[in-house]
Amino acid sequence: MLVTVVPYTIAKNNPNPSQERLLAFKRAKSLDNGISVSWLEQTWDKDILNDDKLTTADFELLKTLGFKSIRLPVAFRFFESKNISLETVFNRIDKVVKLCHLYGIKLVIDYHYGELNDNNYLTETPHIINSWLALTTRYSNQSADDLFFELYNEPPHMDPKTWKDAAFNIVTAIRKIDKKRTLIVGASNFNSIYELSRTERMADENIVYTVHFYEPFLFTHQGASWVGDQVATTGVPFPYSAENFPTMNAKTKGTWGETNYYQYRTDGNEQSMVDKLSIVKKWADKYDVPLICTEYGSYKKYADQDSRCRYTKAIRRSLKKLKMPGIMWEYDSDFSIFNGKPSLANLPDCMRDAIGYTGKN
Repeated sequence: MLVTVVPYTIAKNNPNPSQERLLAFKRAKSLDNGISVSWLEQTWDKDILNDDKLTTADFELLKTLGFKSIRLPVAFRFFESKNISLETVFNRIDKVVKLCHLYGIKLVIDYHYGELNDNNYLTETPHIINSWLALTTRYSNQSADDLFFELYNEPPHMDPKTWKDAAFNIVTAIRKIDKKRTLIVGASNFNSIYELSRTERMADENIVYTVHFYEPFLFTHQGASWVGDQVATTGVPFPYSAENFPTMNAKTKGTWGETNYYQYRTDGNEQSMVDKLSIVKKWADKYDVPLICTEYGSYKKYADQDSRCRYTKAIRRSLKKLKMPGIMWEYDSDFSIFNGKPSLANLPDCMRDAIGYTGKN
């Protein structure tokens, strides 16, 4: 299918929000206290497309723990590269849609890890659109109160205008099929809070804007091999403690991680989280648009358990303070809240407290 890529339009700010935008606010709020399930996302899941990966037992656990929504990242481009049919992928998504409906849990389908960049925008955008057209058509009859579409996970470090053009074209294509679905859209530079705060909202009234928040990065990604030497320092506690603060790994010297290391003395605390999130919250208030954090969490391999619990509690409290819905990353892989396979028995007491689980849900 040939898709024409056209420049985006800028919305005029309206002090009186439309009924569509008020509905988007309501729907965004309904997603609060969510969690991502990286079943169909190629980076983390070793059992990708495993039909036994996500079962009714998982949904019963999620319901018990009080989670209200699931974010399902789907690596469409990856499946295509492996010659896995779209119908095969859709069959897996169907399973999640049905289970979410059965358990009364909201669902966000996220287009995860595409290949869009500044150089291939004119050819890659139509490719993304074609995936969305197929997906939108398949789920057009699903309740717009229960199913959400997240346009594109973490648009890379690219020209913000190029990303806005791509987002405009994707939204426009979806709207030709589904005019009522609430769409979730972030900014370039990996759903950066700073990038979003420098942009202008889109003309479409039924959009929830998203950010990802992994700050302080020195803590949340310590030892993460895919990031590189910038986060080579491990044993970083949260919050900052002069007594327990590790010596900087020599590999980090000369990288931006060195700056983060020295700034952690002032960044490694809850107030710093609130201050940074407030930047994008002020932007959302300026345009009177709904805002959600669709990823937050910490890499579990090198961070100590108590610090991860304290971090989780702090970020959730910060989001609540700013009245910003949040979706945690994630259920059962490298950022999991469990020690081992997901179960109540493998959920540490401190994490139960962090996520507000009292045993009464």
